[in-house]
Amino acid sequence: MPREPEGTKQEAERIFAVFKAAGGIEFDADILQPAGIQLDLYGEDIRSRAFVLNDPERGELVLRPDFTVPISSFHLSDCADSRRYVYAGRVFRRQIGAVPRPDEYLQVGFEDLGRRDRALADAEAFALVFEALDGFEFRSTTGDIGILKEAVEGLDTTPRRKNALLRHIWRPNRFQGLLEQFSDDGILPALDRLVRKVKKIPVAELAKSGGPAAGERTVAEIEARIEALAADAAAPPLEKEQVKVLEAIVRQRGASPIALESMRKLERDLPGIKPALDRMEDRLCRLEQCGIAVDALEFDARFGRTMLEYYDGFVFGFRSPTDFSLPLAASGGRYDALTRIIGKGREIPAVGAIVRPAVLREQASSG
Repeated sequence: MPREPEGTKQEAERIFAVFKAAGGIEFDADILQPAGIQLDLYGEDIRSRAFVLNDPERGELVLRPDFTVPISSFHLSDCADSRRYVYAGRVFRRQIGAVPRPDEYLQVGFEDLGRRDRALADAEAFALVFEALDGFEFRSTTGDIGILKEAVEGLDTTPRRKNALLRHIWRPNRFQGLLEQFSDDGILPALDRLVRKVKKIPVAELAKSGGPAAGERTVAEIEARIEALAADAAAPPLEKEQVKVLEAIVRQRGASPIALESMRKLERDLPGIKPALDRMEDRLCRLEQCGIAVDALEFDARFGRTMLEYYDGFVFGFRSPTDFSLPLAASGGRYDALTRIIGKGREIPAVGAIVRPAVLREQASSG
């Protein structure tokens, strides 16, 4: 694997100093983390790239893939006020791609937990990374997973269909496939005919007879799945106008104020998106107050949909404007829903960001 570019450690120290000067508690997480909570919370992308170990005494462990979960777990168990944590350390993820990259690399970041003014916290997180990248050429992109989530939740359809779409927001191809399936007048009758045939199969009797079986599903799970498919087949297709609105949201790309104005026109057909758009408008005002030129700030509704699955609101990233072989030099976003899972029902506001100093050094050397 390639070595880290010269100056990576010094770059990390510089960025860490910027983050710490903005106010924050230094945090260090063990390199070996409990695998269960880590892999359950990070989503498919990191699960497939994690380094998992087995310890006779401590059970299944994972080499630290990130700092967000251990910091959030510590905060939720230790304090009730708002805090910002800053950190610098190595993370471990198998790298996938045509260009060889290290499976172990330095990451510098911060997590801002418990601040009730979400718009201000989001704006300051973006502005702080913007400051840390001063002197580098970059292209910044923002998105908002929350708009798409609220659009799905506002659809006039069954809870099961909404949950299926929400579960696959981070897998755009699967999401689009489900959207087409749920809105196709031809697929649903065919599904209904298939379910009618399947329901005639005596699953329980076959299981008792000791016949051949595949997989590990129980009889109860198989029967529940059949009933769920039957309910889905009986439900009417999604309203075409709502599907058009959802697809229009996914296509939004351009200057943030223009994208916001465009999505405002979609509220009439899908009013459930209004709260998310209000939050976006508030955030843009706060970004302006932080000195960010929002008229030139790109918004792309697709951005963040292949990133970490715990992001559920504002997301952003910075990358080289010329060398597209490089990964994101910095990224971040809001992850309130993750804290609800870690806190076992107790949710707090949470936003964070990371910078990869080695990518900055690569960019500088290639520029």
